[in-house]
Amino acid sequence: MIPFNKPVHLGTEIKAMAEAIERNGHVAGGGPFGKRSEGQLEKMLGQRTLLVTSATHALEMAALLLDLQPGDEFIVPSFTFVSTANAFCLRGAKPVFADVDAHGNLDVDDVARLLGPRTKAIVPVHYAGNSCDMQALQQVCGKVPVVEDAAQALGSTFDGRPLGTFGACGAFSFHETKNIGCGEGGALTLRDASLIDRAEYLRDKGTNRRKFQDGIVDKYTWVDVGSSYVLSDLNAAYLSTQLDEFTRIQARRKALYERYLAELSAPVERAGAYIIQGSARCVGNHHLFAIVFNVPEQRSRFIAHMREHKIVTPFHYIALHQSPMGKGFHDGRSLPHSERLTTNLVRFPLFFNMTDAECDTVIARTREFLDGI
Repeated sequence: MIPFNKPVHLGTEIKAMAEAIERNGHVAGGGPFGKRSEGQLEKMLGQRTLLVTSATHALEMAALLLDLQPGDEFIVPSFTFVSTANAFCLRGAKPVFADVDAHGNLDVDDVARLLGPRTKAIVPVHYAGNSCDMQALQQVCGKVPVVEDAAQALGSTFDGRPLGTFGACGAFSFHETKNIGCGEGGALTLRDASLIDRAEYLRDKGTNRRKFQDGIVDKYTWVDVGSSYVLSDLNAAYLSTQLDEFTRIQARRKALYERYLAELSAPVERAGAYIIQGSARCVGNHHLFAIVFNVPEQRSRFIAHMREHKIVTPFHYIALHQSPMGKGFHDGRSLPHSERLTTNLVRFPLFFNMTDAECDTVIARTREFLDGI
């Protein structure tokens, strides 16, 4: 079986976790590996970065930091994971679903049409490690804050600037399906320096514990609302080893992605399908390789064909405006690109430890199917 994904395995993760237990004696949040990983991320991103338990929780913290309230609205692409909407719905805000472009990223023109007096946040999702035109989005948004769902986008840039650093806040994921991970984990980036202190309070159960640890106050106490969002040092130890090897991990993913692209571009085009790709201004991180078929029936047959050959090729999201929960918020208008990606997109196996032989097998079986369309 060739799976869709395997978590990155370097062979050094267990040693780092043992060090956290045996040498540091600190496995809860806020330990040496957590601080080290935050430093590594801040060097990459150029912004204050807090390690948290998931990208979902990073988005929940962003909703709290921006003080979204019942009656407020936020604009979010319909083609995304449920966490992007849930984080703000938990505050009582209403999602306003925007369409995406043909490659899964937020349609900026649709955002311009949907902006209203109740809009308190815009939440672009950097699908496949690519993005919409972030400069145009910022111009459209004006003073309405942007929160970037950059769960898939660590290592990607737009106009040479790291994704996740354009908005007031950005959320990254270190789930095992991402380019690097620690099982479950995430990070919150903060471009708006005025949000940093409060973000630290929220992460540490509403206390000023971080200031106590840094010797700024002589005791810590309850100063705000909050929850337990901090990542354990065991997870941070695991993550730190992959941050150390991020360049090597990315190089391998790029090699696999480019192998797919070179071998499949022509047969995909002949079959009337297309490959998900970013714009020329976006340098992606090769998070996923996906194609979009011309009709849903072709995708169903392709998935079955690959399964027969023991290759897992899943589709992705069901557009939120078509979901049982999302229908209750939506005005009923069609979002054609979101709907097409829901029914026609399929993803390919792509992971750091994938072998060349596995990649060649996926390519051969894909060409076999495409040549028969």
